[in-house]
Amino acid sequence: MGMTMVVTRDVVDRYAGFLASVMPEIAPGVFASPNLSKAVRERVWTVLGDWWSARPGGSILMVFRDEAAPGGLRILALGAPTRELADLDGVLVGKRAPRPPRDTPARSA
Repeated sequence: MGMTMVVTRDVVDRYAGFLASVMPEIAPGVFASPNLSKAVRERVWTVLGDWWSARPGGSILMVFRDEAAPGGLRILALGAPTRELADLDGVLVGKRAPRPPRDTPARSA
C-alpha cells in the first residue's frame, strides 16, 4: 500500500461524492489516501474511467508510487494533456507528449 492522490478539475459533483467515500478531500478537488490498497486504487480508477468515458468533461489525475515507473511515480490521466515522466540524471521531470504536426498553409510570394 502507498500514498494515492486524485486531482479533479471541472468535473461533475458525482466524482467528488464517490472519491470522498474512499479518501478525504484535503483541498477542493484534491483527494488523498496514505494507505489505499492496489485493488481499491484499481477499482476507483475503473469507476472514474467508466464515468468519464460515458460523459467526458474536465480532467482527473491519479498519482501513486510505482517502483517500475520513472522516479517511482505513476500518473494516470483522463481529459488532461498527456504527460510522461522522465528521469534525467536522477531528476524527475514531466514532459508533454508531442503534438501531431499541423498543416501550415503555403505562403504566397
